[in-house]
Amino acid sequence: MLDTLNEIESTGLTELGAVADASSLESWRIAYIGTKGRMRGVMPMMKDVPKEQKGLVGKRLNEVKTTLEAAFETKQASLGDSGAPAQSGPMIDMTEPGMVESQNVGRRHIISRVRDELVEIFARMGFDVAQGPELEDDEHNFIKLNIPPAHPARDPIDNFYIDNPNEVTTPRMLRSQTSTVQIRTMSKLVVAGQEPPIKIVSPGRVYRPDTVDATHSFMFHQIEGLYVARGVSMADLKTTLLQFAHAYFGDDAEIRLRPSFFPFTEPSAEFDMMIALKPGEDPKWIELGGCGMVDPNVLSACGLDPEEWTGFAFGFGIERIAMGKYGIPDIRMLFENDVRFLQRV
Repeated sequence: MLDTLNEIESTGLTELGAVADASSLESWRIAYIGTKGRMRGVMPMMKDVPKEQKGLVGKRLNEVKTTLEAAFETKQASLGDSGAPAQSGPMIDMTEPGMVESQNVGRRHIISRVRDELVEIFARMGFDVAQGPELEDDEHNFIKLNIPPAHPARDPIDNFYIDNPNEVTTPRMLRSQTSTVQIRTMSKLVVAGQEPPIKIVSPGRVYRPDTVDATHSFMFHQIEGLYVARGVSMADLKTTLLQFAHAYFGDDAEIRLRPSFFPFTEPSAEFDMMIALKPGEDPKWIELGGCGMVDPNVLSACGLDPEEWTGFAFGFGIERIAMGKYGIPDIRMLFENDVRFLQRV
């Protein structure tokens, strides 16, 4: 077997020296060090080598294998580009720019874009952004918002409670409104020993077990605003909403405030806008949200003196605004991830 190994080494190196191109080099590799090459073919012969010679023969086998593999790598490197596999067909210049741009360019979801657009508009009016937890408690979601225990809005069938409200004093829940951020912001200011003014918007997700249809969903997005200072009036609220409407929908945007009732504002109003949801359709009044002057009980619950401070609050559904801005007739289209819709808006 030693003679066989010596012969493989000598012949292999001689033939490798005559190799001049990639094709010949690949043929040599297959013949000598490939999975079916001569080196692999002599390995089964080890079983016939006398026991006292196995160490010597095994050492020589590894030496020949290492020598041939090293010689192959050296030869491959010396051939350079000619050692690359032969290519069929025309050469492709990979550095040349593409002729056609992809039409499937990704972009942010319409809800994220509208949220940022709204925040940017209110930022120009001096509103800061405030955030709060989506997992809330009964105190911030209802009690401090002047919503009494018997109010229908607190019914378990209308909320996603985490704790049983009949067994826990302050049950946890998925917040049903971003007004909870207003409560936390006012309370935090008082705890810190500071005074208003407070001027914030709080965008975020809210949850209500509504039946899903063209205008309702069990999870949706709101942006709420709060302004508390001395001498804030309903005129300030209407001016803020009008400026928002003109900045976002254009100078010809029509709005109206309809008298309404909310436990946390007094007086209260519904904020409507004249919107055409479909191209070619006559515009009609669409409710975008609620607003009003912060109820004195809410200010007191947060530690602010209602005799000294007044404020207004408003809340919009971001989906409703997106639908009005971009002519989207069905809220479900925002969450179905239909590529045709996402590319259009």
